Amino acid sequence: MRVNFLKPLLQRPAMRIAGGLFLCAVLAGVPQVIRVHAARQAQGPAEARTAGEPSTTLNDQTDLAITVYNSNIALVRDVRQLTLPAGIFRLKFQDIAATVNPATVHFRSHTEPDKLGVLEKNYESDLLDPAKLLNKYVGREVTLVRSYQENGTTKREEIKATLLANNNGPVWKIGNDIVTGIYAESYRCPEVPENLYERPTLLWSLENSGGRKHKG
Repeated sequence: MRVNFLKPLLQRPAMRIAGGLFLCAVLAGVPQVIRVHAARQAQGPAEARTAGEPSTTLNDQTDLAITVYNSNIALVRDVRQLTLPAGIFRLKFQDIAATVNPATVHFRSHTEPDKLGVLEKNYESDLLDPAKLLNKYVGREVTLVRSYQENGTTKREEIKATLLANNNGPVWKIGNDIVTGIYAESYRCPEVPENLYERPTLLWSLENSGGRKHKG
């Protein structure tokens, strides 16, 4: 599997890519093009790491090639070894740069290019953080964790509450009461919502009419 994309470079003399160090200089007088090529050993198929839709991370990467231009962009060729289901499915392509330009991304199988087609692609940059996580739980129940003193001893209590709104502060429904201004040390949520991501991710809708194993 090969993915090509253009991405802006950071204005600094070095950037980390795939666990290694790639040295570059975005300065006048440097060569117009710098090429870097690195090979990796794939760590295992993507399907082994997820019970739902397949995903791919740097563990699947077998080859990485980068061409850096003076105009502060780079062409990246990322080759990964994947095991994919048959039919129509979504693939989470993870461990990509946050500055990737989604319009420049191309996805292709070198194993069976005529059997694996792209139906749709989306770039998900809505990254997980405490505020966004809480906002996604509006209308749902979470657990408020609080500490209090009793007879000189610190104790903790857990309160089940439904988040009604989170505009300039949360509004809770606890039992039959609507509560604002409640203090909680932490909020416990049962899961990460599907539309929040731990890191930048490309979502591909693919159709596979060929074999399960693909490599670029």
